[in-house]
Amino acid sequence: MRLFIDCEFDGGGGDLISLALVAEDGREFYEVLPCHGPTPWVAKNVMPILGKEPISLLDLQSRLHVFLAQFDAVEIVADHPADIHYFCEALILDTMGTWIPTPPLTLRIEPHVNYESAIPHNALEDARAIKATLAPKEPS
Repeated sequence: MRLFIDCEFDGGGGDLISLALVAEDGREFYEVLPCHGPTPWVAKNVMPILGKEPISLLDLQSRLHVFLAQFDAVEIVADHPADIHYFCEALILDTMGTWIPTPPLTLRIEPHVNYESAIPHNALEDARAIKATLAPKEPS
């Protein structure tokens, strides 16, 4: 199953703020983490449109595990390597390298995806738009 991903984070290389995955079949994962002292751009353009209360990283990881466990195999499709970076970082549970069990997964970057998001810089809306662009619905 292809899962289209988008993440929001605090400035270049800053902490993860939100992570969204949208499956080809429409199933969705979207969670938000606390962001203390965001950069001015993020405070203005990302924080007001998150649309969800933040949870702890441990809760995000637990919910991500449950979501991924629904699938026999997944291909994570991103439009930027940062999304892959933050997804992989979210899989790591501790400094010993323990990680969330996943089904077999592959990672793919589709650069230069030209999509129009209903709410730009909202990870869920952006992931939905990436899916709509790369996996359009079949005509009925």
